[in-house]
Amino acid sequence: MLLIFGLSVFFRTVGEGTFHCPNCGGDRRYRRRSARRWFTFFFLPVIPLRRLGEVVECGACRTRFGVSVLRLPTVRQMTEALPAGMRAAVASVLIAGGSADDASRRRAVEAVRGYGDEEYGDEALELALLSSGARLEDEMARAGAQLTVEAKEWFLAQVVRVALADGPLSDDERQALHRVADRLGMTSAHAFGVIVMTEEAASP
Repeated sequence: MLLIFGLSVFFRTVGEGTFHCPNCGGDRRYRRRSARRWFTFFFLPVIPLRRLGEVVECGACRTRFGVSVLRLPTVRQMTEALPAGMRAAVASVLIAGGSADDASRRRAVEAVRGYGDEEYGDEALELALLSSGARLEDEMARAGAQLTVEAKEWFLAQVVRVALADGPLSDDERQALHRVADRLGMTSAHAFGVIVMTEEAASP
C-alpha cells in the first residue's frame, strides 16, 4: 500500500560564509541551514511543524556540524591574529617604557616582522603607539587564543626582549608585560617565570 502522508525534515539556507571544517581540515565555504519538520503529502511539504534548530554544512564534504563550529578560527584569521597580537604587545610595552628609545623600537619592528608582517616599519609602529589600550588588549587576546602554552612563552619572551633593549626593566614595563601575559591567557606565576628567565638569558 502506498503511503501518501508522512513526516520529513527539510532544510533551508539562512546564511553562508567561510569556516574551518573539522572534517576537511581546512578553510571551506559553508551554508548555515535551518531544519524544520513538515507534514508531507505525496512527499511534498504541506504543513510546517516543529523547528529543529540550525546546522552548519560544509560546502566541500557536506558534513553537518552544530553552529558552535563557527567559533573555530579559520586559517586566515589565525594568520592575521598573530602579527596583530605582536604589534599590540610591543606597542603596550613601548608605551609603558616611554617609547622613545631607538633600540627598543628596532627590536619591536623585528619582533613583528618575525611574526609574519614583513612590511611592518617605523610609521606603522607610530600608529600602533597611538592605539587605545582596549584595542591593543583585544588583539593580544585574539592572538593568545591561537597559541599553545609553549608558543605563548616564546611570544612573551620576544616582548620581554623588546622591553630589555634599552636596559633593565622598569616597574611600568614589568606591569605591562604581565598585562600582555594575562591577555595571552597565562597565569601571573607563569609570566613571572618567563620574564625572569628571559632577563637572565639577556644578562651579560
